[in-house]
Amino acid sequence: MAQKSKAYRAAAEKIEDGKFYQPTEAVSLVKETGSKRFDSTVEVALKLGVDPRKADQMVRGTVILPHGTGKTARVIVFATGAAAEAAIAAGADEVGGAELIEKVAGGYTSFDAAVATPELMGQVGRLGKVLGPRGLMPNPKTGTVTPNPGKAVEDIKGGKIEFRVDKHANVHFVIGKAGFTADQLGENFKAALDEIQRAKPSASKGRYIQKGSLSTTFGPGIPLDVAAL
Repeated sequence: MAQKSKAYRAAAEKIEDGKFYQPTEAVSLVKETGSKRFDSTVEVALKLGVDPRKADQMVRGTVILPHGTGKTARVIVFATGAAAEAAIAAGADEVGGAELIEKVAGGYTSFDAAVATPELMGQVGRLGKVLGPRGLMPNPKTGTVTPNPGKAVEDIKGGKIEFRVDKHANVHFVIGKAGFTADQLGENFKAALDEIQRAKPSASKGRYIQKGSLSTTFGPGIPLDVAAL
């Protein structure tokens, strides 16, 4: 078993063994467990009471964090004509039609999100093998297939995140950086949590959020009191 670093062990010692933390406590504590060498990303992991193998129990959606993620996302847009011009004006990092599709088909994935206009989805659809496993495939359910790509670019760069339950019924999402204030992290967490609660499938029975933790990049998890969520 790999030996944990001295910094990791020091951070883990701040977490009381066997305790489940209220969200406000966890948000304050997570700021103390981040790296001293860089501004760590703060992430949330939740175990949901759903069966993702069943289509009526999938949990997926988006939310715009009030204080952003602390990172400016790189966004590419599959669009032509006026839609392409709007995407460029909104700050898209790369915009194109057939040429950009071929570039991505060749393995280019140096971006955080992809947006497409509906008329190009017939061509973009063949990129599923490249974009699908990375969670980058444009999808109308998350607003990334749209006739208004400029608005989508603005939303993503403004702090819009996507969440999706995995095959083990876990959902992971970012709520900011350790350098954020506790209030900023708390408000981002609440916004994301509210949206996940709204996305609860009607077919889900029993406790919806079963476990949860808050952590920083390479840092220990802080167990959450899910009853308080």
